[in-house]
Amino acid sequence: MWSVLGILAAAYAGVMGVLYFSQSSMVYYPEIGREMVATPRQAGLEYEEVKLVTTDSVALHGWFVPSAPSSRGTVLFLHGNAGNISHRLDSLLMFHRLGYSTLIIDYRGYGNSGGKSSEQGTYQDAEAAWRYLTEVREIPSDTIVLFGESLGGAVAAWLAAHHRPGALVIASGFTSVPDLAAKFYPFLPVRWLSRFDYDTRSSLRVVEAPVFIAHSPEDEIIPYQHGRALYDAAKAPKQFLELSGGHNEGFIFVRESWVQALGEFLNRHVGGTAKHDLKRRGN
Repeated sequence: MWSVLGILAAAYAGVMGVLYFSQSSMVYYPEIGREMVATPRQAGLEYEEVKLVTTDSVALHGWFVPSAPSSRGTVLFLHGNAGNISHRLDSLLMFHRLGYSTLIIDYRGYGNSGGKSSEQGTYQDAEAAWRYLTEVREIPSDTIVLFGESLGGAVAAWLAAHHRPGALVIASGFTSVPDLAAKFYPFLPVRWLSRFDYDTRSSLRVVEAPVFIAHSPEDEIIPYQHGRALYDAAKAPKQFLELSGGHNEGFIFVRESWVQALGEFLNRHVGGTAKHDLKRRGN
């Protein structure tokens, strides 16, 4: 009996060890679609190649898609943990349709960006993108929308907690990595083992910008309760939109109800074309 218990204990410890040391490969999936499959021009959008350098000297790649002739604001798009910016053309089209310019970047280790993925690294990447918009392009911070999908929601919330954007939008986000891991590994002490935080809920509690949360009850990867918990943690003004479909069903970005609700929220809180043009002229 004791030998059996010893074997089970060793196996349990082995599982914990594997989980502890393989976490990075479970959080980041840069190898899924590392190659660029298309450009905004192939979707009918003009764009500029953007090269950024972070404070720790990592070179990042991104695209800036202007909204012509004038813009209601600018979206900083922070994507999820798989694929690269070329897999988000539907989103670029959506924001262009709504009248917003978009800066979309690949985190370190993704797409054509250098470096290796890490939690602090993704925060530094987002910070570099923010500095590019506010310092290089001199875009007023209150006309910038931070948009994060899935893992990007945690990064966007972190950035919003450190700056004051015009609005924060989180699509299919989670409360924290330990919370999410507890769903997948309820038999393991994941809160003790986790080397990642990505504590979206804690960031939201100090965000002062208007917050828009979107989540689907059919999300098979991040439970719907995470989206509701994020909404509860956010300060007013805030709005929740119930989506439909699974976690990775990109067609939600062109669904009329989603586009209309998001557009109305942004127009209320970020401002229309006239406001943006006045701020660009310094009036």
